[in-house]
Amino acid sequence: MRLAIIADIHGNADALGAVLADLRQHGADRLIVNGDVVNRGPDSVEVMETLLGQPGVSFSLGNHDDLLRLWEQRSETLPSDWFADPFWGATDWSARQLDRAGLLHVPADWPMALTVSHPELPDVRIAHGTADHYRESLSEKTPVDRVQALRSQGKNEAAVLVGSHIHRPAQATIDGTLVLNTGAVGAPANRDPRAQYLLLSVTAQGWVPELRAVPYDRQGVLRRFETSGLLRTGLSAQIFRDEVITARSLYTPFWQWTEEGDLPRTPSTWATFLQLFQ
Repeated sequence: MRLAIIADIHGNADALGAVLADLRQHGADRLIVNGDVVNRGPDSVEVMETLLGQPGVSFSLGNHDDLLRLWEQRSETLPSDWFADPFWGATDWSARQLDRAGLLHVPADWPMALTVSHPELPDVRIAHGTADHYRESLSEKTPVDRVQALRSQGKNEAAVLVGSHIHRPAQATIDGTLVLNTGAVGAPANRDPRAQYLLLSVTAQGWVPELRAVPYDRQGVLRRFETSGLLRTGLSAQIFRDEVITARSLYTPFWQWTEEGDLPRTPSTWATFLQLFQ
């Protein structure tokens, strides 16, 4: 058995195409999509359609997959002032694209976590964040007691925990548990612009991971930020595009900086942020 676990495609069809070709070349016999298929990039509809067409594919729920559904519903779980804030223009645009295609609510049935079992090996537990919350990060920095709790969830104790969400690959053994992060297909944040994912293989030595990074031409997706109309929705689309260019996390630190300073998220504060933090 060889699992391909991909995540954080974020509407980047070119990165997804490169990864799908690579995992086929390396003999993956099962595809698991670990959340955040959509939003940020211009190709949410194409990416969703492509993945739904993959044979035997399994999905777990990511925060952006859920966010777009909550956005369209004007859910009370989201701050009410977001809906009138131009900063959220890219999210609104992506939600409307998916809704018109009849794909917005497909993730409603996706579970928070998946477990892969093998008759000769301990279980693998896979979640976008963790089984408890899709925004919880899993990496070499995860505390021992948290790893102990996460591996004990489910019917059997897991020997491997796989997360995504943080947009960078990670591998560590923590208290005897193999902790892995897939990295991001469509929007890496580790200064490596290649499309990143995880292969996890059954061997005589047990589960053996390989963190893959696949080159692809980014010019197409960067051009579609403009030609699709996404870039005209405002600042957040510009930030998402800049993240594809730089392979750095920009949106989250900008959000945190404006929150701490009680600042609006505008082109002016974005320019100031770049001067201070680049």
